[in-house]
Amino acid sequence: MTSTMKIRRVVTGHDASGKAIVTIDDVIEGRPVLGGDAAFSVMWVSATTPVDNDDATDRARTPIGLVQTGGSVLRMVDIPAGVRSPLHRTQSLDYGIVLSGEIDLELDDGHITHLDAGDVVVQRGTIHAWINRGRSTARMAFVLLDAKAVTSNGVALPPVSHDIKP
Repeated sequence: MTSTMKIRRVVTGHDASGKAIVTIDDVIEGRPVLGGDAAFSVMWVSATTPVDNDDATDRARTPIGLVQTGGSVLRMVDIPAGVRSPLHRTQSLDYGIVLSGEIDLELDDGHITHLDAGDVVVQRGTIHAWINRGRSTARMAFVLLDAKAVTSNGVALPPVSHDIKP
């Protein structure tokens, strides 16, 4: 798949007198993932939490993993029809919003939940996969917040990323 993902990004800040201004108005292009079967577009990365809004560093084009340790990531994902991600777990709290299309969320026990445009998923460190059984590309927005490792019976469960390389 050749990525046609192009997303306009508008970032605000302040001028020297403290007035609100637009500091960035550009287009971020998607980068292929899953061997070119899907596309990721990182829109913004914060290096810390709480966020330092005086830090205007644009980290959107800086290579990172799936999660920013100690910070957050806003990522757009296009998953074409017929594509399935590998099962994976991130050490993060993820807010996923289906912007267009439809997608299935599969958990490691095989349970599947169908999602349509406008639906929201709060992903809390579970192993999951995304499957697009629809007829068009599903576009999702994800906000990933660095989190402590989830535990089961007092044992930390590790991140699992397999073939997902941003």
